[in-house]
Amino acid sequence: MANNTAIEWTQATWNPVTGCSKISTGCLNCYAERMAKRLKAMGNSRYLNGFGVTLHPDLLTLPLSWKKPRSIFVNSMSDLFHDEVPAEFVREVFSVMNRAQHHRFQILTKRADRMAQMAEELSWTPNILMGVTVEDQEAAHRVSLLRQVPAAVRFLSVEPLLGPIERLDLAGIGWVIVGGESGPGARPMEPEWVYSIRETCIRDQVPFFFKQWGGVQKHKHGRVLQGKIWEEVPSIMIADD
Repeated sequence: MANNTAIEWTQATWNPVTGCSKISTGCLNCYAERMAKRLKAMGNSRYLNGFGVTLHPDLLTLPLSWKKPRSIFVNSMSDLFHDEVPAEFVREVFSVMNRAQHHRFQILTKRADRMAQMAEELSWTPNILMGVTVEDQEAAHRVSLLRQVPAAVRFLSVEPLLGPIERLDLAGIGWVIVGGESGPGARPMEPEWVYSIRETCIRDQVPFFFKQWGGVQKHKHGRVLQGKIWEEVPSIMIADD
């Protein structure tokens, strides 16, 4: 995949919503919050509210202007299912994704409860991948909520991986991304935690993507896991360039 973003598992980002608030342990060192504060200090008009939840209706139709098919991470700077995002706006975002079926849209949330509650009122066209963040055992309940959503591909972002996750049930899951925390105050990730998830993916034949070891200077630690770069993706994401 040719990427126009530094995020290894996607090709582009689309932010009709910016800003968020902390909901679980994985949010402690949020990269999006750091970036939003930096952009506000630089005078970026999109971030006058800093990391406060902000809607950008003028960006809703942006993917329709992108003619070349690509994988698009929806709201890399927010959470589409945040309580402060009106249900009607969520539906408008989905409407654009429904219309732009030449793209593949990747939505990721920590608000699995609201995601499941809204699922029936949204149109899940085959180009939509829905994921939840599972940073530790306490967050593993989000997986069962994800299974209630009729997305063509359901995926897990196990990043930042902050502890061992026992008995990870991948029934109905089509992709797993694992990564360590990076940036200031990065919390360590033990290799054994990663190995366990990778072996579960191999056993259940679920594509496994290892994003990074992380650390304060993540480039020093790289992406190699036991001699190999793991970057498996669902077949829907294989670009037909």
